[in-house]
Amino acid sequence: MARLRHRAADDPDAARQAPLSTGAAGARPERSEELVSVVIPTLNEERSISTCLDSVLAQSWREMEVLVVDGGSTDATCDLVAAYVAVDQRVRLVHNPRRTQPAAMNTALDHVRSPWMVRVDAHSTVPADYVERVMENLPTGDWGGVGGRKDGVATSVQGRAIAAALGSKFGVGNSTYHHGTEPQPVDHIPFGAYPVDVARELGGWDEAISANEDFEFDYRVRQSGRQLLFDPRLVIFWETRQTVADFFQQYRRYGRGKALVLRKHPNSASPRHLIPAALVAALAAALVAAPVRPRWALAIVGPYVGGLLGASAAVAPNLSVRESRRWLPMAFAAMHVGYGMGFWESLLGRRKP
Repeated sequence: MARLRHRAADDPDAARQAPLSTGAAGARPERSEELVSVVIPTLNEERSISTCLDSVLAQSWREMEVLVVDGGSTDATCDLVAAYVAVDQRVRLVHNPRRTQPAAMNTALDHVRSPWMVRVDAHSTVPADYVERVMENLPTGDWGGVGGRKDGVATSVQGRAIAAALGSKFGVGNSTYHHGTEPQPVDHIPFGAYPVDVARELGGWDEAISANEDFEFDYRVRQSGRQLLFDPRLVIFWETRQTVADFFQQYRRYGRGKALVLRKHPNSASPRHLIPAALVAALAAALVAAPVRPRWALAIVGPYVGGLLGASAAVAPNLSVRESRRWLPMAFAAMHVGYGMGFWESLLGRRKP
């Protein structure tokens, strides 16, 4: 099975990069509604799939097909989706025997009936005007993709701390999709919407990269000469991990995926992608040095611990539940150390995502 399921350019890294207009989002053009394909990858999502589907089916944009692409769920996910299929002809259940999210997106490419595809995560919900706002921009301006803000939603004590950490610049840096307030071209759009012909032209999603595959795909979109539009009016409410331990493993997996992407596309790196790896290397050096040079080790560890405590104090007033505040330093550390560890594991060839 080829990594890229559809025909790709021979050398996407060398593709043209023609400048394109970056017109801001405006009023919806006078146009009849076109069919839009909403793609929802799933794997054991019985707890959240109904809420997700309810939000998608409540869209003001009525001309939709909703493809739930299931990777072999062993819980009640498929039964729940089948109930929607029985009452709403817009919903289809498609099976993904290769299980992963990039495989789900490629499977969707084989089944979509429309020229536009909008990815929605099964752990998320979208406002009723989400697809309508996507379609204000996606068919115009030669955009290669459109996306918006990703706002974390939590249901547990630890989860609220995690959501707060994800909303902090100390946690995630100055990423536009967390903090952007103006329409602008960006390097990455989480849960993006794309023209189907662009996705097929580029060969779809790389199935060898099961984490960070969306960033890798966006990089190839930009290398093809197209731009990605961030529109802050587009908001997806995404359920975070609900324990710090799960959050650590999630970011460890993200770090592994990022290293694979950088192996494939070295020029795709930005400083914020490398900071967690540098942090883990510094912490490892401090651990080795501590028995013989404790002051040197403290000089390395101290500033980061100070940053953890300072960022936690700054974010804490946003949390109404006191129990959540005590988890903030651990949430920040889980994100940074997990990502950095995963990066080194993958870069050194020890683990795959």
